[in-house]
Formats: sequence, structure tokens, C-alpha cells
Amino acid sequence: MTVGQIVARNRRARYNYNIEETVEAGLQLLGSEVKSLRDGRASIGEAYAEARGDELYLVNAHIPEYPPAEPFNHAPTRPRKLLLRRRELRRLAGQAREQGVTLIPLSLYFNDRGRAKLELALASGKRRYDKRQTEKKRDWQRSKARLLRERG
Repeated sequence: MTVGQIVARNRRARYNYNIEETVEAGLQLLGSEVKSLRDGRASIGEAYAEARGDELYLVNAHIPEYPPAEPFNHAPTRPRKLLLRRRELRRLAGQAREQGVTLIPLSLYFNDRGRAKLELALASGKRRYDKRQTEKKRDWQRSKARLLRERG
């Protein structure tokens, strides 16, 4: 996956979830939404994907209104259809239903061709003790890097 201009990133996702698999998905957007994304204004911190029938939708992603498109603006938190190949879509939706995993967005970006893409992850929630282990590991890596910098 080649990432161009990153618009939004879900920084808490890797802390709150165990990421099992990632997939790149397209988004069906309105013109005012694309303009707002090009301005770098979006939030996917509270977003998730859910299956509705044979389609996946991105729910709770906040793309603010684009002021110059005032009479034709979009609803900021409307559900947005995710564009995936049918086989991949069925597999992800099936795993989300059966295994109790969640589909969460990791990042929203424009690829090299200028298309809005979403990095979607199949993830399971971490327990509190898992989060503590993650914090310990991160602190150890930070202190190890600091020690290596001081010595070398």
C-alpha cells in the first residue's frame, strides 16, 4: 500500500485493539466531502465499519462541512459506503459477525492517483491488562533507545 497525503489517523486504535489484518478500501464520497478532506479536516477516532445487507458502511466518521459549498453541503457524520471487491467484502462482514471482531479505520488518506482511501483493520478489543503490557513494552523500547543514544 502506497500512502500519499494522510488526512486522518486513528492513533488510539493500536492501543485499544489487537490488529489482526488490514485492508485498503475506497470511499463513496460527495464532492463537498472530498474538498473538506483535501483541506485536511476529518476525524476517524470514533468511527467503525458495519455491514448492512451486502455492503459495508463507515459509521461515525466526522468530515466537517465545506463552507464554500454551503447550499449543497453534506451531513458531517453520515454513513459512507466502503468500496471493496465483493469476495473481500463478504469475508470481512462474515468475520465481523461470527468471530466478534470489529472493523475499525486506521487511517484516511489520498493515494498516488488522488483517490480517497481508508485503511481498515479487522481487530479485537484489548483487555485492561493487555493495555498495561503494551504500555510497559512501549516504555521499555523508549528507555532502551535513550540508553543506546547516550552510549553510542
